[in-house]
Amino acid sequence: MPTVNVYNMEGKACGTVELSEKIFAAEINNAAVHSVVRAYLLNQRQGTQSTLTRSEVRGGGKKPWRQKGTGRARQGSIRSPQWTHGGIALGPKPRSYRVSINKKLKQVALFSALTSKVVSDELIVIDNIALDSYKTKNMINFLKAINVEGKAMIVTADVNNYVVGSAANIPGVITAPVNTINVYDILKYDKMVISKDALAKLEEVYA
Repeated sequence: MPTVNVYNMEGKACGTVELSEKIFAAEINNAAVHSVVRAYLLNQRQGTQSTLTRSEVRGGGKKPWRQKGTGRARQGSIRSPQWTHGGIALGPKPRSYRVSINKKLKQVALFSALTSKVVSDELIVIDNIALDSYKTKNMINFLKAINVEGKAMIVTADVNNYVVGSAANIPGVITAPVNTINVYDILKYDKMVISKDALAKLEEVYA
């Protein structure tokens, strides 16, 4: 079983914790990770883009000039696609980009992403993430104490409004309850800071 240090909010080591081998020492499956991340990004798309075809553009009902004898190319409408302000040929229309991924593949990708964090030494376990006020400065000091710079994801057991509010104004830092984490966010952020009770909750569900 992989073992990592547990830190307090002052950045001092206060013990160790054994991680579940099933979750944090899984075989990294890059194909599964790719499929799940691709599906996640596609499912974020609204698919509401829409262009007007020549039949939907206002005007253009009258033939601009007679068919023959002018020396110019024949034209039937000033709303044909080749005209400025004309309709769009083969443009996008509202559609669904939704891709479904089966539950087992999602789990394989999640375990692969979490394992990669342990392998890269990017998982930081905190004894207890506790703030008693909405104070960005307190969150910045906490992240400095545990040597977290740049992009970071803070994972708590439940929604903690003080943690969410204190981190909201820090660029590159997000917060998430443990039951909402996804493969894309785990890989996107350089460090994953997780509370000990959130870790226990994660292992309770999957291990």
